Formats: sequence, C-alpha cells, structure tokens
Amino acid sequence: MKLDEISDNPGARKKRMRIGRGIGSGKGKTGGRGGKGQTARSGVRIKGFEGGQMPLHRRLPKRGFNNIFRLEFSEVNLDRLQEAVDAKKLDAGKVVDAAALVEAGVLRRSLDGVRLLGRGELTAKLNIEVHGATKSAIEAVEKAGGSVKILAPKKDEGEAA
Repeated sequence: MKLDEISDNPGARKKRMRIGRGIGSGKGKTGGRGGKGQTARSGVRIKGFEGGQMPLHRRLPKRGFNNIFRLEFSEVNLDRLQEAVDAKKLDAGKVVDAAALVEAGVLRRSLDGVRLLGRGELTAKLNIEVHGATKSAIEAVEKAGGSVKILAPKKDEGEAA
C-alpha cells in the first residue's frame, strides 16, 4: 500500500445538499420549505402564536435564574475509589487528589474540583485531598484509617485574589 492509494471507505463522505438549484435537483422550487406564506419566509415564525391571545409562555410567570459563579464539581464515590485501589490503578501510599484520579481513569476530568460521596465501602487507607466531601464519606475514610483534606475551590483567573 502506498500513500497515494489510501482512500476513505465508500460512502464515508457525503456531499451536502445544495437547495434551490432547479427542479431536477430534488430540492428546487420551494427549497424544502413547503408552500407559500409565513412559514416559507425567513425571520418570522409562528412559534407560540395563539391567534392574538396572549401566548402561554408569556402568561406564566418567570422563575429562577442561572448563577454564573456556580462551581461544577466532579463526583466520586468511595466504592469507585476502592475498585481503583484493588485494580492497582490508585497507589494507596500517595496522596489521592484530582490529578491522581484523572490519571487513574476514575474521573474523565476534574471540572472545578472533586467532591467525595459516601456510597460503598472503603477498606484501603487513603489520604484524600478534595474540594468537598459528605459527612458519611469523611467518616468512612477516617474509619478505614485514612484522612480527608478539604481544599478551597479553585478561583478563576479573572477574579481578584
């Protein structure tokens, strides 16, 4: 096999449909928009129109908001940590932090930090550094002879320290 003989599988690349290019193309005349009128035009749409009556989405009150400062934590349970220790992916002798969990494949990414939850049993003695933990998780780790250190959530670069 040579480099100039390499090609994609048949049908792997599909050309986009060019609409509005004549009746013979299969997407000509109305260009997939159906008949005439408001729905065939760009910009205007019926959406929540109720014949002049105040639409339902405007009759109901607005509620809630999105907090732009909210932190998203990755969650990890005790049983997942124990599985990783049993599979020799996590070293019980070292400090278990976000980077170690990602490296071991327990988490895909640490987001704004890691939160430890209390599901499952933990028998390994672990020194854990996380950004949050439930009371039951802390008790279980300490019962197994380990320790939990709660870190402050990491600040964004834009915030003043």
